[in-house]
Amino acid sequence: MVCEKCEAKLGKVITPDPWKAGARNTTENGGRKVGENKALTAKKGRFNPYTSKFEICRICRQKVHQVGSHYCQACAYKKGICSMCGKKLIDTKCYRQSST
Repeated sequence: MVCEKCEAKLGKVITPDPWKAGARNTTENGGRKVGENKALTAKKGRFNPYTSKFEICRICRQKVHQVGSHYCQACAYKKGICSMCGKKLIDTKCYRQSST
């Protein structure tokens, strides 16, 4: 879960979504160019498994596999925070947040 500000930093997938409404990688509305090779043009926000340095979660010290994130998805869900910037998204006081 990421906030609206960090949603622009997320990487885009190569293949277009079959569900068009709300998709960021369709050819309508300037989302994607026709004939564009996303494997070549989107190198910045893509996950690279061959790098030697991965970010670690600031809470549990587990490796984070999302580019630009500081918190793993499990900790972000339990705390109700954005996994990239740590901004509080929902109040989890009355929730029973568990990973299982």
